[in-house]
Amino acid sequence: MKFTLSWLKDHLDTSADLDAILYALTDLGLEVEEVVNPAAKLAPFTIARITHASQHPDADKLRVCRVETDEGEKQIVCGAPNARAGIMVVLCKPGDYVPGIDVTLGVGKIRGVESQGMMASERELELSDEHNGIIELASGEVGQKFIDWLAAHRPAAVDPMIHIKITPNRPDALGVRGIARDLAARGLGVLKPMPIPQIKGGFASPVQVQIDPALRAKGCPHFAGRTIRGVKNGPSPDWLAQRLKAIGLRPISALVDITNYFTFGLNRPLHVFDVARVKGALRIQPAKGGEEFLALDGKTYTLRAGMMAICDDAGVESLAGIMGGEVSGCTEATTDVFLESAYWDPITIATTGRALKINSDARYRFERGVDPAFTLDGLDLATQMILDLCGGEASDIAQDGAPIDTARAYRLDPARVISLVGMDIPAQTQRKTLEDLGFTLNGDMATPPSWRPDVLGEADLVEEVARIASLTKLQGKPLPRVQTGVPKPILTPLQIRERAARRMIAALGYNECVTYSFIDEPAAKMFGGGTDATRVDNPISSEMTHLRPDLLPGLLRAAARNQARGFADLALFEVGPAFTGGEPGDQHIQATGVLVGFTAPRDPYASRRAVDTFDAKADAEAVLAALGAPARVQISRKLAPWWHPGRAGVIGLGPNQIATFGEVHPRVLADMGVKGHAVAFTVLIANLPQPKVKTATKPALTLSDLQAVERDFAFVVDVGVEALVAVNAAMGADKDLIETVRLFDQFTGEKAEAQIGAGKKSIALAVRLQPQDKTLTDADIEAVSAKVIEKVTKATGGSLRA
Repeated sequence: MKFTLSWLKDHLDTSADLDAILYALTDLGLEVEEVVNPAAKLAPFTIARITHASQHPDADKLRVCRVETDEGEKQIVCGAPNARAGIMVVLCKPGDYVPGIDVTLGVGKIRGVESQGMMASERELELSDEHNGIIELASGEVGQKFIDWLAAHRPAAVDPMIHIKITPNRPDALGVRGIARDLAARGLGVLKPMPIPQIKGGFASPVQVQIDPALRAKGCPHFAGRTIRGVKNGPSPDWLAQRLKAIGLRPISALVDITNYFTFGLNRPLHVFDVARVKGALRIQPAKGGEEFLALDGKTYTLRAGMMAICDDAGVESLAGIMGGEVSGCTEATTDVFLESAYWDPITIATTGRALKINSDARYRFERGVDPAFTLDGLDLATQMILDLCGGEASDIAQDGAPIDTARAYRLDPARVISLVGMDIPAQTQRKTLEDLGFTLNGDMATPPSWRPDVLGEADLVEEVARIASLTKLQGKPLPRVQTGVPKPILTPLQIRERAARRMIAALGYNECVTYSFIDEPAAKMFGGGTDATRVDNPISSEMTHLRPDLLPGLLRAAARNQARGFADLALFEVGPAFTGGEPGDQHIQATGVLVGFTAPRDPYASRRAVDTFDAKADAEAVLAALGAPARVQISRKLAPWWHPGRAGVIGLGPNQIATFGEVHPRVLADMGVKGHAVAFTVLIANLPQPKVKTATKPALTLSDLQAVERDFAFVVDVGVEALVAVNAAMGADKDLIETVRLFDQFTGEKAEAQIGAGKKSIALAVRLQPQDKTLTDADIEAVSAKVIEKVTKATGGSLRA
């Protein structure tokens, strides 16, 4: 929405300056997008007088002028043919920027004669295209600001243009008067009265109107107009043409310009038909489909069935509420016109405009909603302006239908307003605010004006009061504390663990992903889901039909997309919900990581290797440790089908599964588009047991000052025995003394079988003993070693390697 400051002051009696108005507009919710202020670029220039002009000694077309300025007399070389003694001119001093020539002036010499500035033409100041000579002013005082002279003699030249952004819920602000009403309610002036003229028709309108019964309820409830005969359509007066030019509109003719003036001034789009080109009555009716319509933009549109059109006996004359037709448009030869004013259904207008891809100022307003009660008043005001500018005689009003009833009322509760807004706004101020905005109050019931279709409840009354009072005055106040003392924790234990898991995985070098909770049905079935219980009723696409049963599908697809763009080595993770059903309790939190490619970039030290199962296991154990999981766990092979059956494991505490790690099944990788192999881990955060003792801090670090002892053991076991069985058995030999048990060697293969027996392998364990109360003796060490050998051989069925 664009308008000029002088246009605003036609409706608002105010002494506020431009900056105050701009601030208030944005604060009221009418955000200022742009301000074009011609006075800003003309501010440095002043008025001066040429006291003497003589011929330049070295140039026929140049004159050396002595110029009286506010800084004393200056010498200026000028080439304008009208430079002569006695005239008042516009002076540009050294250091001034001249916009028309894009130059910052300085003191210079022209053909050997010093020039201390310049005297400007209108084109050099971007006032017009006139450049045959310098500006000659008929009045003015030496030293007077040129913008002050323009404000008094040519106000349009320094009239600021303001462009504001209008939200869809404020159609009333699509007219200058609506903007002025908001500013007046804020206290920046007084809204000027707008008397409605009483136009008495001198004859019956030869053009009658009729609304198709199918469109009365929804489409066009009210259509009115009148004939004005004997008009003279010519150029608009300067004030009207300049006002339209300032907001970017091209003046066409007086009749057309008047309709544009009312569109932007009062949010009342109108249209004028050339009566000589109208055949019979004007009928508002739905199109049958296939009719062609030549619009005022010069394009031909084919109407679809049901589109609302204004037709006469010859066919479609106007696309209702959107754009008029070329056939019945006004020209300079027009003498009789039919001025139309109607109310059109916003949804119908929006549907037609979008279908035909027509954007017009009329459509922009009608699809947001104009004032239905202003239909006849707007017609009378426009009629009076046509009579004033174009002459002629008006007929009686021809109309069909009636304005729609917009009456509704909502309760104004001043105490509730204060409670919601947080400002102490007196009840009388609240009532005055609504009255200034056009509301009618009857007791505590407020009836919105007809031009405010956005007010649909008590909450909107609160918003209006707060908006006018200015939320910038709202002072921040701390909320009262519910109880004294140290606040209780806000996060739940599960949320704390989610945060800890996210931080730990990120610290391991993974990049976090946030994927959709919806996946396609084939992928959901591949990962154990895809049932009707997880089907989305209204999916946003065919690839998001089901809730995800696991986080792996989203991460694998993210890895495939990265591989397609040249990123081969990836470490991705996500912490989020997975779903087993559609009920609130049918979800659980997972922390899942995926490794694809190699562990390091290529280098000359052979440190690059492919990621493997043990990378995933190590990362899973690190996350479990960060979450406080017990150190002793069991690993089983009860795997889901999307894991590699021989290269993955399930970490559990008895029957409670807490994590899974290993390689992803090659078939799954192929279906998901991942090249090569990938390893992953999934931690089920909610399945981890809570610590028995809950404290706000970590326990104190316990260190022993006694010497630790480490002993190595090598056992010969069957090839199928897992090393973890031996590690867990050794850890159980003496829980007080044994601090850690670590596998440090494994001897397998044909060479091993040749030395230690067929179907056998050797595993070597490093057992670290840490005493707490005394230094260990040889006897103590031998006793613990014997227990380790006994436990491991019993658990694995193996023997101590000789």
